[in-house]
Amino acid sequence: MGMDGGFLTILTDQIGDMGEQLVRMLPQFAIALVVIVITWLLAKGGRKIAQKLIGSTEVRPSLLTLIETVITVLIWILGLFIAATIILPGLTAGSILAGLGIGAVAIGFAFQDIFENFLAGVLIMVREKMRIGDVIECEGISGKVEQITMRETYVRKLSNEVTIVPNSILFKNPVEIFTDDPGRRHEVVCGVAYDVDLDAAAKVIEDAVKGCDKIDQSKGVDVFACEFNSSSVDFRIRWWSGSKPRDRHESTDQVVRAVKAALDTAGIEIPFPYVTHTFKEPVPLESR
Repeated sequence: MGMDGGFLTILTDQIGDMGEQLVRMLPQFAIALVVIVITWLLAKGGRKIAQKLIGSTEVRPSLLTLIETVITVLIWILGLFIAATIILPGLTAGSILAGLGIGAVAIGFAFQDIFENFLAGVLIMVREKMRIGDVIECEGISGKVEQITMRETYVRKLSNEVTIVPNSILFKNPVEIFTDDPGRRHEVVCGVAYDVDLDAAAKVIEDAVKGCDKIDQSKGVDVFACEFNSSSVDFRIRWWSGSKPRDRHESTDQVVRAVKAALDTAGIEIPFPYVTHTFKEPVPLESR
């Protein structure tokens, strides 16, 4: 009973000392809480701070997001460090870095994918290519870049579904950007019969395409005889129009309609494959 009573006395004394220390530290806790609240308010204004730092300079939305994120993280790091030093006056930046270094390797392995996507997101935001609004294709994923975050990119398909793509995929694999330039060359193939004068047919096709208002007239029109097909001589028709998918669809529709109408008017046949059936024995026909 004596040993139990002594243990309880020691435990009670220790709890009492801890309580007294906690009471003495209440002012520090209150000040640290105020610092955290101020830090939170400053971090919420990260975008406004970034915009003031940039001023009137034209910056891509993705790069502005990166600057805003970096400023927000720095504000939180500074605010938490100040709050920690208020509560623990003996705490220094060196001791914090030493403590972080102990588990850095383990954390790195545990969160390897997260860090990889984070770094890829930073590099994607910094580089000039692949802006928000671009139509891209990568690893079978195609659509319009809707948002770039620090870990993932939102790509909305032209049929309106959205695909969330880890940034590392877009950084490590080839990305085809359809709208990097406002203009893009499109083409279709059109065949004419073998007995047609190819020079005359090419002139009819070229004039028809040049009459379309959906194409870029300044870059001209190409009409090349390209192949001897099974039932036709094929022309490859090339023109320039907008780089957006709808620009391609609209200009192609107009070109195909114009070429078909022009060839019909000129009496030039657009042939289709003929099938001839031969039989080893005569086929009996019943007369009625």
